[in-house]
Amino acid sequence: MVYKFRAILDAEEDIFRDIAILEDDTLEDLHNAIFNSFGFDGLEVASFYTCDETWNQEDEIPLFDTGDIPGEQKTMSDYKLSDLLDDENTKIIYVYDFINMWTFLVELAAIEEQEAGTHYPETLFSHGEMPDEAIEKNFEADNADDYANDYEDGLDEDDLDMFEGDSNFEDFGFEENWN
Repeated sequence: MVYKFRAILDAEEDIFRDIAILEDDTLEDLHNAIFNSFGFDGLEVASFYTCDETWNQEDEIPLFDTGDIPGEQKTMSDYKLSDLLDDENTKIIYVYDFINMWTFLVELAAIEEQEAGTHYPETLFSHGEMPDEAIEKNFEADNADDYANDYEDGLDEDDLDMFEGDSNFEDFGFEENWN
């Protein structure tokens, strides 16, 4: 079977590519198809992220094993497309180049029979020109202010001298040891 994806760049303008790829190909093959169809050189690190129906990011699937124990973390090459995506699980997020954070919303649009004589992966349709720079991302949590307020203790700079003169703290001196 052939999976047909639409990869949409997260940008102000409509920029997307439709890509056909075999269901038994890996996420790494899809990664290659996406960066090639958008004109990237493929020299940057990338990751896919599983997500729910409303594009909320879940688990990372990196291009390279970045875990503490080599071989423990699964990478893009470990997952066939059909392992993660099907008629019910159609969405995945792709991030290319963690400096510029080119972010793509990738959705499985159709599953069709393979056409004889066609070489996959294939870019089926291209719309929009790539901007010179990725849009700036703000990775602050939606409830960041609430979080700060939860830990507000009411202390200010004047309260820092509360330990001054406290005999429970011993001054060991030896300032030269702390340089």
